[in-house]
Amino acid sequence: MEYCDGGDLMKRINMQHGVLFDEDQILSWFVQISLGLKHIHDKKILHRDVKAQNIFLSNNGKVAKLGDFGIARQLNSTTEFAHTCVGTPYYLSPEICENRPYNNKTDIWSLGCVLYELCALKHPFQGNSLHELVLKICRGCFQPVSPNYSYDLRILISQLFKISPRDRPSINSVLRKPFLQKLVLRYLPPEVAREELSHSVVRRKGPSASHSRARQIQGNDNNIMYH
Repeated sequence: MEYCDGGDLMKRINMQHGVLFDEDQILSWFVQISLGLKHIHDKKILHRDVKAQNIFLSNNGKVAKLGDFGIARQLNSTTEFAHTCVGTPYYLSPEICENRPYNNKTDIWSLGCVLYELCALKHPFQGNSLHELVLKICRGCFQPVSPNYSYDLRILISQLFKISPRDRPSINSVLRKPFLQKLVLRYLPPEVAREELSHSVVRRKGPSASHSRARQIQGNDNNIMYH
């Protein structure tokens, strides 16, 4: 992996000392992380350890990249389930905590944990013991983030933290959110999006590329099951 001189995202969060990030910064990082996760999900790979310590910053903190694929898994088919309990406790999904088979939606839960940390500067689920932590995760009990953040952002967090994996959005669905479209195009121009987002459609308004805006990224939900 290339060298990232800005350290990891958890280090950056800790540097805030309680001062909340502005929403533009949060969403900029979040979209970059989501595009990285989409890249591996499209290749039928489950990361299994999405966390702030595995997101690395560079270019004065402007660039965020998902790294550390040490426990990632490549699929043999789209009907596989995973059973191995892997990952970092704070970021474990309810299905992993309950020792149930899981799919790529477990990465979506972990992505939600990262987004929450960017908004609240703390883990969404905490406990005085592993047992207490697991109970809170399985019940989806977390404190709401600041109401100063937009309704769209707060709703997205709640969607990523749906207890049932089926109810969580796929990474493609996340990237289709209208309030994220400008940022998606910041990192993936329409011509690149058509090539890189294999299941996506980028729509333009008017004949001029300078006035183009992406309104929809359509994708297969890729509800992939892993062993």
